[in-house]
Amino acid sequence: MKVVCPGSYDPITLGHIDVALRAAKLFDEVVLAVVHNPNKTGNFPVAERVRLIRESLAESGAPDNLTIDDVPGGLLVDYCQDVGAVGVVKGIRGGTDYAYELPMARMNSEIGDVETIFLPGSPHLEHVSSSLIREVHALGGDVSSMVPSPVLTALDSLKST
Repeated sequence: MKVVCPGSYDPITLGHIDVALRAAKLFDEVVLAVVHNPNKTGNFPVAERVRLIRESLAESGAPDNLTIDDVPGGLLVDYCQDVGAVGVVKGIRGGTDYAYELPMARMNSEIGDVETIFLPGSPHLEHVSSSLIREVHALGGDVSSMVPSPVLTALDSLKST
């Protein structure tokens, strides 16, 4: 059974990797789908995000059933149908995430017969979000315990330009 873990991954965090690795234990194939969200402006171009995900997964010793794909646009349910995925896996850090994700999950089920599986975030990472990582790092905070080393290097290079 194949599932998709969609996200902007700008940048990928240890929280994202935790959810992806846990999903990879439950499903035959998990696709980390880098989704282009027109409502978000990214710090990293999509190709750079894909590279950072690839390097971060390699560093974490990710299994072979965890792959990466770039989703250029359109509906997530169409992408899931195109790649033969039966569902979507979303990491949930708390009630706010659930309130945001539930309407999308219901819509995906209604329009595309794609189910959503919510995996709770690990307690030691539930405060971590890409936007918070970018903000704290830009202000000089230490985020090294929350992101893979390739991401930290990339964030450092953004700061120096």
